[in-house]
Formats: sequence, C-alpha cells, structure tokens
Amino acid sequence: MAGRPVLERTIDHLSSFDVDHVILAVNYMADQLRDYFGQEYHGVKITYSLEPIPLGTGGPIAFAREHYNMNEPLLAMNGDILSEIDVRAMRRVHESTKAVVTIALHEVDDPTRFGVARIDRQSRITEFVEKPKLADAPSRLVNAGVYLMEPEVIDRIPQGRKVVIEREIFPALANEGKLSGYVHSGTWFDIGDITDFRDANFALLESTSMDRVTQGQGTTIAKSAQLIQPAIIGDRAIVEENARLGPRTIIGRCARIRKNVTLARTIVFDDAEIGSDSSIEGAVIGNSVTVGRHVLIQQGSVIAGHANIHDNVRIGPDVHVHPYKEIERDIVRPGHVV
Repeated sequence: MAGRPVLERTIDHLSSFDVDHVILAVNYMADQLRDYFGQEYHGVKITYSLEPIPLGTGGPIAFAREHYNMNEPLLAMNGDILSEIDVRAMRRVHESTKAVVTIALHEVDDPTRFGVARIDRQSRITEFVEKPKLADAPSRLVNAGVYLMEPEVIDRIPQGRKVVIEREIFPALANEGKLSGYVHSGTWFDIGDITDFRDANFALLESTSMDRVTQGQGTTIAKSAQLIQPAIIGDRAIVEENARLGPRTIIGRCARIRKNVTLARTIVFDDAEIGSDSSIEGAVIGNSVTVGRHVLIQQGSVIAGHANIHDNVRIGPDVHVHPYKEIERDIVRPGHVV
C-alpha cells in the first residue's frame, strides 16, 4: 500500500494505541510472513498461529486462543483492511454498552458486499445481515472488520472447522442484544477487491505526496526522466532516460523502469521490470513481473506476480493475467488469463 506492506501500516497503527502483542493467524504464505516480520516488529511482539487448513473468519479466533489472555477482551481484525480506527474510542463504546462483541462500522455507498448493521441510539446493533441485496440492507453501515470480543463469545465459536463469524455468531448476538457498534467515519478501505485496492493506494498517495514525488533510499533517476506528482519511487528503484512517470504512480522497491516508458495511474510492485518504449495506464503490475519492450497495457488490467509479457504485446482493458503466465500474443478481451 503506497510502497509499504499493509501489515506494517496496521501494526504501526496498533502500536500507537500501546498494543504490544499481535497474533497473526496464518496459513497461505506463512513462511514469507515469518521471514519478513520475525518475532518482533518495531517493539511489538509477533506470534504466529499456524492453521492446518483455512478456517474462515471466525475459526482462526478460536484456534488462536492458546496465544492470548482469556481474561480480557480480544481485539480482532481482518488482514485485508486499511483503517485508522480509534481503538480507545471503540473500547469506550464497548464498555459503556456492556456488549460481548463490538463491531467497528463504516458507512459506504454500496453495502451489498459486506455485513450490514442496523444500530439504535444506544449503539446496540439490532439487526445484522451478511451481504444483503440493496433493497434488503438495513442501513449503509457495514462491518469494518475490527472487533472487540469478550472471552465468553470466543467460547461460542466452534473449533476444528471453518466458521463464518458474520453468519454463525453475529446475527444471534444481535437478536440477544449483546452486539454493539462503533461508527468510524475516518479512513477505511477494504482492499480485498482490486478496485478498492487501487483506490486505497491512490488515497494514501495523495494524502502523503500530493504536492511532490517521494523517492526512497538508493534510487537512480535519470536526469531526462519526467516525474509528475503525486508519485512514489521505492527504495533502490531505477528509472532510465526519458521515462515519464505519473501522475498517481507508485513504483516498488528495486523495480526497473527502462528508457522511454510512460506510466500513469499505475502501481508497480517490487522487483518488476518495465521494458523500453512501453506504455501502461491505470494498471497494477505485480512483484517480479517482466514487461517487454513496446508493450501496451490499458486501464483496469492486472498483471500478477512473476508473469512475463513479451515484446510488442498489447493488453487491453480489464485483463487479469494470473501468476507465472507467459504472454506472447495480444489479449484485447476483458477476462482472466489462467
């Protein structure tokens, strides 16, 4: 996210509220997370709860119970959100309502992708519906993926199987009057969707670098390169002669942008290489992707990690190329290349 892993941003945010211990519920790519964060990050102890199989949104909470203190509330968060939720204010609501679970809520235009809550004047959630049709949504306040949970509710989560907490636990608690909501009106993005991922990146970019181009350490930028704000150039990235970057462009660490490349409204991940005379607009280029010379990649396309786009290829709008694919011919129809 804007040149930094989202978990770094999340842990730093929690640390600002004096959180000193974080448990990461991991399964896929667990080793990479361990290698990156180790046992401590910026003074915060990191514990890894390794699940033998994916356990949904609720199962990991029950599975990790051996790692935390069952005598006090647990703060649980989804890993694919970016937010600035005030944890202290949320805890005040939790304690004042005497709820067993308090959910952070955020107002959105389209609530159909989320769990949606109806809340009363005492901050009690009176109805919770997971991913309703728009006509059936009780409000536009959606589950923001941050929960304060009392030990007694953790005991209600079935162990040893996948549990979708939004369907199996929260509606019942709402009916019992034990579910509260804390309305967060500040920064919040669900980055599990590629459109939201782009929007979140650009929102961060504009909040930190609106009037400048931010360059990391050890970058090499040719004098003839044109950098248009806002933009971020990551550590040790190389930008060659006559390249034109920006606006709204994020270049990852150790990426290489060859001569005469044009990039706009594009996110390039770490270690990617963009070949000379290529043009990319409104796309996401994954880690260690190789883009050849004279390549055109258009709005809404995503090139996933380690893919190789050969010279002179055209990628049309809204094409999603999956990891490790070799693309030797033009792809002009929207869709997935698997």
